[in-house]
Amino acid sequence: MSWFILVLSGVFEAVWAVALGKSEGFTKLVPSLVFAGGLLVSMAGLAWAMKEIPTGTAYAVWVGIGASLAVAYGMIFGGESMSWIKILLVTGLIACIVGLKLVD
Repeated sequence: MSWFILVLSGVFEAVWAVALGKSEGFTKLVPSLVFAGGLLVSMAGLAWAMKEIPTGTAYAVWVGIGASLAVAYGMIFGGESMSWIKILLVTGLIACIVGLKLVD
């Protein structure tokens, strides 16, 4: 259950990161509210997962999931450039996340 919560928290990390960018310095209400909600859910889930998963592993997985999803979102919807090397690097990041789970 801790791993499921951790993965879900990583997804919410990407949500708050994207919303933070869209809030334009907290000048837009809806993205600012999504940021606050996403941050709360993400941090609460990370804290809960860390009761059973070692801190270093949990944090690395959380950040890796959030970063991978934020980059993917940026490339698909946000106008960020897409290249095979970026896709390869994000895929490598995901492979490392899976590796951390497998060696736990």
